[in-house]
Amino acid sequence: MTLEKILAIGGKPGLYKLLTQTRTGFVGESLIDGKRVAVGMRNNVSMLSEIAIYTLEEEIPLREVFQKIKDKEKGGKTSIGHKEEKIKLEEYFFEILPNYDEDRVYPSDIKKIIQWYNILHDQGITDFSETDDEDGTKSSSEEE
Repeated sequence: MTLEKILAIGGKPGLYKLLTQTRTGFVGESLIDGKRVAVGMRNNVSMLSEIAIYTLEEEIPLREVFQKIKDKEKGGKTSIGHKEEKIKLEEYFFEILPNYDEDRVYPSDIKKIIQWYNILHDQGITDFSETDDEDGTKSSSEEE
C-alpha cells in the first residue's frame, strides 16, 4: 500500500486507509483498530502523499521525511515517542531534517509525523519511494 491511499482526518486520531468514495464523501478504515468511518466532504482530510514539510529552502514531501526517519532508525520504529517533551521532539526532528523551518513546523506537527511513521511501520507500510503512474513515469516532477 502506498501513501496515496492513506488519509489523515481532522478531529480523528491516527491514520485511515481509503476504502471507497461515496456521493457524500468516502469510507475509511482505521489503521489502528480497523474500524470503518464514513467521512463527509466537510471534514478536513489530507492524503499523506500530498503533505509537505517546510524547510528553510523548500518544501519536502512527507514521504521523504518518512524515508529519512526509516534510514536513521535502520528500518525500525522511532527511538522517541510522540508524547515526549517539546525539546526532545525538536532535537530528534533536527537530526532527521536539520534545515526544517522552526517557525512554521510546530511541535504538534513533529508529534504527528512521529506518530504517523510508527503507525505506518506497525502496518508494514515502509516503502516511501515515489510511486510510478500508469504510464511508467515518476509521479513527482523531480528528476533523479
